[in-house]
Amino acid sequence: MVATHHLPASAETVHWGYFDAGLDPVLEVASGDTVNLESVSGGPETLPGEGYHIPPELLEVHAKVPRKMPGHMLTGPIHVTGAKAGQVLQVDILDVGLRQDWGYNFVRPLSGGLPGEFDETTHMTIRLHDDTNEGELPWGTRLPLRPFFGVMGCAPPPAWGMISSIQPRAHGGNMDNKELIAGTTLYLPIFVDGARFSAGDGHGCQGDGEVCVTAIETALSGSFRLTVRDDMRLDLPRAENADAFITMAFDEDLDDAAKEALRQMIALIVARTNLNRAQAYALCSLAADLRVTQIVNGNKGVHVMLPKSAL
Repeated sequence: MVATHHLPASAETVHWGYFDAGLDPVLEVASGDTVNLESVSGGPETLPGEGYHIPPELLEVHAKVPRKMPGHMLTGPIHVTGAKAGQVLQVDILDVGLRQDWGYNFVRPLSGGLPGEFDETTHMTIRLHDDTNEGELPWGTRLPLRPFFGVMGCAPPPAWGMISSIQPRAHGGNMDNKELIAGTTLYLPIFVDGARFSAGDGHGCQGDGEVCVTAIETALSGSFRLTVRDDMRLDLPRAENADAFITMAFDEDLDDAAKEALRQMIALIVARTNLNRAQAYALCSLAADLRVTQIVNGNKGVHVMLPKSAL
């Protein structure tokens, strides 16, 4: 029987700033189970003024959880019984919702897509309207919300040790892919028995590129069905929704990220069809879109989207 679990954000369930294969799990589930996970976001410097709901567990995390490396507040890890290194974790993103009525965004020196052009740190609080599904910027503009988790990942290979959550890598992590909304399925390579899945870095909305480093950063709840796939082998994360296949790659060089994401899509096409590699390459030129996922996380990201109708 599959089960549904609740994983709240707390000082006991949040790790701040890092992934580590040696981190003990905070929850164990069976393959096929669903986890309703809560996240929090932002250090003390991001807190809003009066008139907003601040989750009390966020203040608890500030007080009790060490920020071991620069990075994100992540809820987990979750141990999936029976998951083995070399397999794939299928993450069905069933639902994503807001947990508070505000988000934040900041610009700071020496960061972002234009690191040398902004000399002062600027910060804004953004009111989130759940009733209209909009984020209201301080100057009055309202943007439609499309919430997703910027960070979703399994534990990295043990040989990597403790790594910052900032750079996306083969285990997933800070992919900041705005396509990973409710209704999407994410596939993550497993490097450690149990998979050890964590999530956080909630975004109310984000543009491709995430050019100033931050989206509408906020606390989210997410419902994830976690299933071990022994019939798949992956080197990098992939995803799909009802309409498209999505391959991803990450590299310090944006060109190299684009090349690898394209290779991944060609491999997907060849595996699913009777097309050869040259034909798959041509099909990508005719029907696939290469998109800049983000340019601000050390390892830049590119994702390729191919309509399922093209196959």
